[in-house]
Amino acid sequence: FASCRHFQKYGYKIVIITNQSGIARGYYSENDFLSLNKWMLQKFSDRNINILDVFHCPHMPESNCSCRKPKPGMLMIASKKYDIDMSKSWMIGDKETDIIAANSAGIHNTILIENDTSQEELRSNAKFILKSIKDCIQTIGI
Repeated sequence: FASCRHFQKYGYKIVIITNQSGIARGYYSENDFLSLNKWMLQKFSDRNINILDVFHCPHMPESNCSCRKPKPGMLMIASKKYDIDMSKSWMIGDKETDIIAANSAGIHNTILIENDTSQEELRSNAKFILKSIKDCIQTIGI
């Protein structure tokens, strides 16, 4: 929450872009996702953090849809809907597909949050590789 408050302090709008193939796989329903999403947004709101929007792709990795990251579809929809200047935007992700999608959408300020896939980090196109979202405070807005 502190990181998100920091980003807002510097005028950034927060948009969540997420692949949710669990919907297509039948692990949970679209309504389950939307209920969890509503709960999550309320937790951010309770802490005076405004999440501008959440875009999700419910498709399987092999569906070849235009929205699933690493394709930039959801980012392009967000950009158009909110008139976002992608050249001044940041993408914080935990997978290289997030970085690829961002770069394809014109976002070159990218942060890959370290995860268990150290080989992915070694070949990442991310501008920064950080240990946690908390570390982003030292990078964004300074």
